[in-house]
Amino acid sequence: MIQMEDGYLYYPGCTLKTKASDYEESSKKVMEALGKPLVEMDNWYCCGAVQSLATDDIMHQIAAVRTMLCAQEQGERELVTLCDMCYNVLKQANKRMKEKPDELETMNEFLDEDPDYEGQVEVHHIFELFRDMKDEIKKLVKKPLDGLNVVTYYGCMLLRPNHVSIDNTEDPMIMEDILELLGANTIVNPKRTECCGSYHTVNRGDIVENRVEEIVARAAEDGADVIALSCPLCQFNLDYHQRVSDHKIPVLYLTELMALSFGMEAGLKKHKINPRGALKDFLE
Repeated sequence: MIQMEDGYLYYPGCTLKTKASDYEESSKKVMEALGKPLVEMDNWYCCGAVQSLATDDIMHQIAAVRTMLCAQEQGERELVTLCDMCYNVLKQANKRMKEKPDELETMNEFLDEDPDYEGQVEVHHIFELFRDMKDEIKKLVKKPLDGLNVVTYYGCMLLRPNHVSIDNTEDPMIMEDILELLGANTIVNPKRTECCGSYHTVNRGDIVENRVEEIVARAAEDGADVIALSCPLCQFNLDYHQRVSDHKIPVLYLTELMALSFGMEAGLKKHKINPRGALKDFLE
């Protein structure tokens, strides 16, 4: 993967500046420690949040394409995301523009006041960077997460559809591999790739509560101290909707655990279920 001279060009998206600021803070600190800082784009737009499934719906690709055009205007061909939803939307829109030159031409004609998007930008999730920096991660571990039982949760957007998946769709191990470097005990939860209920949290909270209970109950059965993930929407659902559950397992971003193992605290401020009790041995 090509990188900027002083780090990686970073697309934050909307949620990382609000509800998921713990994720942004911890990710930035981790990448700085790794010597590969995240450099926020000069300009960016909302990605559109949800990828349109209509084959003839070009208009819903505009927001994503304009963001990639911003990267192109900065002279960059690599763009890093943290949010799983942003990654999925940008990746699919970009793939579509690359594979359908007639649609790219239509898009450029519509965005007539902007330079043409050339389709040369590549979109990456931060986990893909971590996968290529395992040696560097291992060297930075100052407080191994010995004895911490971590259940991973991938949800949908990192792995589906297949053509944008960052790992094996049915048996992903990218988070487990990183957690092993940190010294944690990883638990492979069979519910880790099931949907948390997603946007049903807006108007059908009962659906999300049922989905969350199934996921969390299995994690509790397996002896989880914490759940690790990367999707802000999944984090909200699993964290918030445990309010009606008998289980209370902290739901953390993987980068928060990485920061702890690197000997620094980052994030840990916006969790409904306070993670400090489960992490007390690593916060001293």
